[in-house]
Parts: sequence; structure tokens; C-alpha cells
Amino acid sequence: MLAALAMLGGGALLAGCQPGVTPSGGGGTVVSPPSGPAGTSPGTTATAGASPTRTPPATTTVTPVGTTAPPAPATSVAATVPATPAAWPTPTGDVSSRTTIKVSGTFDGQLRRYSGVGDGGQSEDQPALFEVANGGTVQNVVIGAPAGDGIHCLGTCTLRNVWWEDVGEDAATFKGTSATQTMTIDGGGARHASDKVFQHNGPGTMVIRNFQVADFGKLYRSCGNCSAQYRRAVVIQNVTVTAPGKTLAGINSNYGDTATLSGITIVGDAKKKISICDRYEGNDAGDEPVKLGTGADGTYCRYTPSDLTYR
Repeated sequence: MLAALAMLGGGALLAGCQPGVTPSGGGGTVVSPPSGPAGTSPGTTATAGASPTRTPPATTTVTPVGTTAPPAPATSVAATVPATPAAWPTPTGDVSSRTTIKVSGTFDGQLRRYSGVGDGGQSEDQPALFEVANGGTVQNVVIGAPAGDGIHCLGTCTLRNVWWEDVGEDAATFKGTSATQTMTIDGGGARHASDKVFQHNGPGTMVIRNFQVADFGKLYRSCGNCSAQYRRAVVIQNVTVTAPGKTLAGINSNYGDTATLSGITIVGDAKKKISICDRYEGNDAGDEPVKLGTGADGTYCRYTPSDLTYR
């Protein structure tokens, strides 16, 4: 685990933050980054482009489903060639916030390190460090420890070039209620996740691409025992996985979940102990879900041996 981050006392919270970002109280100090193009860190290869214009989808209530018939792939995954992952960035400054930072529109952290919420452990129901409204984007952020439950997306959202140095409860959770919503994680990385990295509680599709993960429990988990259950989909594309780790994707086949994987590079797992895709029988009663099987089946867990590269 990385050393605890220095907490900066006093000062105004998030001084100079972008429009559309509202801290929900508390205090903290912003250390301004060195001069240079916004959203870039001198001396690091981690970069991100400008946020595209997004049109948030209409929010609709989705009735929980219990069918075993899976949908067609939600996102087309073309054949890909694993690329060399970007170097972990050096933070350009530190921001301490004791309460959740609420984001609407686009928030560009300019690769500063954010922390200060929660206890850094696995205790449930910790607050998020960032809460992203439907249609919002968080980019160029390093998340340190403690960071509570990481990032909560309340609908369609994009997390671009976000780096989790030491995952607490979860790195990010996908909420919302629309079957058409999409959470896209593009670039960045996460490490030191005792349990889950990305948690999927609402309906819709999560896309994880151009990402890297190391020392983790599960990269993705469709909620196995939420009180409201939905059909969910995940697309994992061009991801570098470094052992130790347990599972890339955990889905609920009884609700018709699908996991589609391609361009996966697994490093340091010669005995192939990391499970690629596990199928569970989820429930809405809060019980521990029952594991039904593991591996590609062409229906719920969608990948072939050619989609995996071991190094």
C-alpha cells in the first residue's frame, strides 16, 4: 500500500476549481500545478484530450428483470492489439477535501491528487470523493487515499485519464436508473484494490478501455445482491492486468448480464490463476450470490483465447 497522503490544512476548499464543480462542505487546500497545458503533467506520458460534447439521455425508470435471455452486445468490440500502457503520472499537486465534490459538466483536475474522504478501508457505505451528475465528465485526476467510495456516477458519465493509487471501498460505482445509460472509463489505471475496482449497481452498460489494473480483487462486478436488480452489460477492451488479481468480470447470468472482452494482456500470471469471467446467480434479498460457473460460454461471458495475451 502506498504511504498515506499529506493532508493540507486550512485554506479555502478547491480554490480555483472549474465551473460546474461544487464541494458539499468541509475544508481543504489546493496546491496549484506547475505551469503547462491544462490536463497534462510534465514528465509523464499520461494525457487526455478535450472532453467531447455529450447529450445526456432522458432518464427513465427501469423495471427490474428476471429473465435469463441476454441482450445482444451493447457495444461493438473490434479486434484489437494490446498497446503498451501509459506510465503512471506524477501528481502536479495535492487537494484535500473532507466531503464529496459534486460535478456537473466537465471537471479537469490537471493531474492533481485528490483525497480526504472516508477511512481508506473496505467498510461499506462510505461517501464518494466525487459525485458525477448525468452527462458529466471527470478527467485528468489522480485519486489518493483515503478516497471513500471513489467516484459515484448518477447516470451516463465519462472518467477519462483517472488514476486510483490505492483503492478503498471501490474505485467507482455506476448508479442511475436508465437502461440506455453508459459509464465509460477511458485510460488511467487502478492498483491496490482489496476487493472491487468498478461496481455496477444501476442498469445500462459500463465500458472499460485503455486501462491498467494491478493488485486487485475484481476489476468489474455487477451487483450480486442489490435490492433493485437489472440486466447489465460490461465491455472490457485493451486492458493490461498485472497479478496478483482474482477476477476480471463478475456478472449475474440469471438477469441476462453480459461481459464482452478483447485485447486483454495479463502480466505475471503464468499459472493463469486470474479468472477472466465468473457467472453468478444474483438476488435482490441481500444474500451472498451463488457462483454458477466461470470462463467463456459464448452467451454471457463473451471472449475467445485470441482475446487474451499472457506475458
